Amino acid sequence: MAIDLKMPALSPTMEEGTLAKWLVKEGDVVKAGDLLAEIETDKATMEFEAVDEGTIAKILVAEGTDGVKVGTVIATIAADGEDASAAAAPKAEAPKAEEKPAEAPKAAAPAPSPTPSAAPAAAPAAASGERVKASPLARRIAADKGVDLSGVTGSGPNGRIVKADVEGAKPGAAPAKAADSAQTPAPTASEAPAAAAPAAAPAKVWWDESIPHEVEKLTNIRKTIARRLTESKQTVPHIYLTVDIRLDALLKLRSDLNKALEARGVKLSVNDLLIKALGVALEATPKCNVTFTGDSLVSYKRADVSVAVSTPTGLITPIIRDAANASPSSISTQMKELAGRAKEGKLKPEEYQGGTASLSNMGMFGIKQFEAVINPPQGMIMAIGAGEKRPYIVDDAPGVATVMSATGSFDHRAIDGADGAQLMKAFKDLVESPLGMIA
Repeated sequence: MAIDLKMPALSPTMEEGTLAKWLVKEGDVVKAGDLLAEIETDKATMEFEAVDEGTIAKILVAEGTDGVKVGTVIATIAADGEDASAAAAPKAEAPKAEEKPAEAPKAAAPAPSPTPSAAPAAAPAAASGERVKASPLARRIAADKGVDLSGVTGSGPNGRIVKADVEGAKPGAAPAKAADSAQTPAPTASEAPAAAAPAAAPAKVWWDESIPHEVEKLTNIRKTIARRLTESKQTVPHIYLTVDIRLDALLKLRSDLNKALEARGVKLSVNDLLIKALGVALEATPKCNVTFTGDSLVSYKRADVSVAVSTPTGLITPIIRDAANASPSSISTQMKELAGRAKEGKLKPEEYQGGTASLSNMGMFGIKQFEAVINPPQGMIMAIGAGEKRPYIVDDAPGVATVMSATGSFDHRAIDGADGAQLMKAFKDLVESPLGMIA
C-alpha cells in the first residue's frame, strides 16, 4: 500500500514552509534515515528524513514551492515489494472520481448561456491592454498626461515602456479611447474596473525601474526578520543606554586563558567572554531578565543569551543556555559549533527559539557604536562596538586605553531606566574586572 509523505512540522510553531529542494527523485529507493528534502522554515533550512522504506513513486509538490501547509501530502512512497507505478496511479486517478459529480452542473450550463456572451466582449479589451509592455510607473504617468501607450516606443528590456519614454511624450489618443468607449456603452462598465487596476498597481512599486536592477525573492528567514523587527519598533518603546568600557584587563585574561587552553584546542574570542559577562550581569540584575506580555511580567531565573549570527540568508540568533554558569571554554566551543551550523541553515528549532536577552557584536566590522533592535519577546539586547585605543583616564591620570562602547536597548514597558542602568554598570564592572565573572 502506498505511503503518503506529508509536509512535516519541524518546530512547535510551524504552520507552513517552503519545500526548498528535493534530495531524491521519482524511482529512488529510500530507507529510514535517508535525507529526502530540505525544508525552509521561518528561521532555518532543515533536512527532512525518511521514516519508512520503499521507492519514491510520485513527487506531488515541486521544489521551490512556498507556503506548503503542514500535513500536505508532498510525495508518495511505494512500500517494499509494491510496484511504484501502481502506487503513483491512484494519485493521478483521484481527480477522475471528482469529475463525475462535476458533470451534473455541465447539464445545467446552457441555462446561464447569456452570461458568457458578456465575457467575450471584455476579452478583447484585456487582450489589447496586454499588447503594450509598460511598467506600472510608466502607465500611471501616461494616464496622468493622456498619452496613448500604443504609440510610444519602449527603450526598456524587450521593448518595455519605462518612465523616461513617457515623460517626453505628447498627449495623444486618450480622447479617442473615450470616444471608442462611447460607441460601445455596454462594455464600458465592465472595462472600468479593468482600467482602474493598472492605476492602483504603481503604489506597490518603490524603485525606479529605469535603473538596471534585479528583483530577488525573499526567503522565509528574511520575511520573518522583516516582520518581527517591524513589530518590535512599532510596539516596543525602546530606551537606549550607552557606556564606555575599558577592555585591557579582559584582553589580558583572554590571552592567559588561551595559553592554558591551547593543549585542548580551545581559543576564546572576546565575544565569548562578553556573552559570559552579559549572562552574569543579567542574573545580578533580575529586573532586566524579563519578558513583557501585556498583562503580566515574566521574570526568568536563568540567563539564556541569544547571540546574533549573520548567515547568507539572514540574521539568526543561536542560544547559549545558562550563560552565567557556563565556563568560557564551553561558551567558545558551543558558539563555534552553533555559528557553523547556523551559516549552513542546519540549526534545530530549540537551538535558536527562546532566549531571555540578546547580544549583537559588530565590533569586528569597525562599528564604534550602534543601537540594536530588541528581539521580541525578549526585554533587552546588548550592542557591542569595536575596541579601539582612546584617550582615557587611567588611575586618575590621562592615558591611553583600549575602550569599547556598549549600548543596551531595553523594553521600557518592562524595564525602567534605572534598572537598565544597573545592568549596564554590572556589565561594565565585569568586563573591566573579568576575574569576578569566572571566579
